[in-house]
Amino acid sequence: MAQVKALNALEFINCPTYSLSWLSPSRQPRPRAAADLVTRATSTPSTYVFAELLQSPQIQALSQAPEYAQYYTLLEIFSYGTYSDYRATQNLPSLNEQQTLKLRQLSLLTLAKNPHNLSYASLQSALGLSDARALEDLVISAIYADLITAQLDPHNQVVHVSSVSPLRDLAPNSIPAMLASLQDWSSRCTTTLADLEAQIAAIKDTAAQKHSEKKAWTSKTEELIEDEKSSDKGAHGRQQTNMISRAVAGMRSGGRYGKRDRGGNSIEDEADDDEAMDLDDNQEFNEGFEGGSAGAGKKRVNRRKM
Repeated sequence: MAQVKALNALEFINCPTYSLSWLSPSRQPRPRAAADLVTRATSTPSTYVFAELLQSPQIQALSQAPEYAQYYTLLEIFSYGTYSDYRATQNLPSLNEQQTLKLRQLSLLTLAKNPHNLSYASLQSALGLSDARALEDLVISAIYADLITAQLDPHNQVVHVSSVSPLRDLAPNSIPAMLASLQDWSSRCTTTLADLEAQIAAIKDTAAQKHSEKKAWTSKTEELIEDEKSSDKGAHGRQQTNMISRAVAGMRSGGRYGKRDRGGNSIEDEADDDEAMDLDDNQEFNEGFEGGSAGAGKKRVNRRKM
């Protein structure tokens, strides 16, 4: 948007009426009119692009006029120079208030390309400002003019610039240096991408190796668990078989009326014991009845109690 405004601000240059005023009655360019145009263009608000004006034949003719050549140099500084260049060049026309503000704003655009040199002290020196308050006012004016996007940091005495409008013209013979810078940047990007790809490949290899190790460990753990289960199952089967064998052997050795184990709860054993006691009681009763002896009857009673 700022670039469109800057280009529109120079439309008056192409006005046919104004173009005729450049020419003398002999149809020769008037250096004085061209010098006045330089002053007007550098003082007009929202005019920040001067390449088209600088390349016009009338302005080019100023470089050949000794009396007005300094106006051509001044326009070059406004096009791609800085405020420091203006102060370092002698015999230039004096700047009015509007020209001074604009040249400092344009110089700020150039200085903002180096984010490591945007301290208050450095900018004050480069822009010829006396104090921090004057610098902050200049930065604020550039922000409101859509020249830069920045934030002031008074605590750390630094200006943080996040974007710069592309309004500065290219200096002569600057294209080879720009191409070299772009090629260097491209080489760094290529190297960085190669490093990132190598790191990504290394991370993938490490992840694959860890996955294989985890899978092998899981498989080994499952195998050990299955072996342990099989071992426990075999031991339990052998123990159960031994218990059954001992029980069968005990039943064979005791017979039908064998002595029961202490604490046994078998209903069949209890039935056998009851049947044996009934047989004993009947035999004793018969003996007592036949003998008629009182002692035998007492003995029978005692046995019943037992």
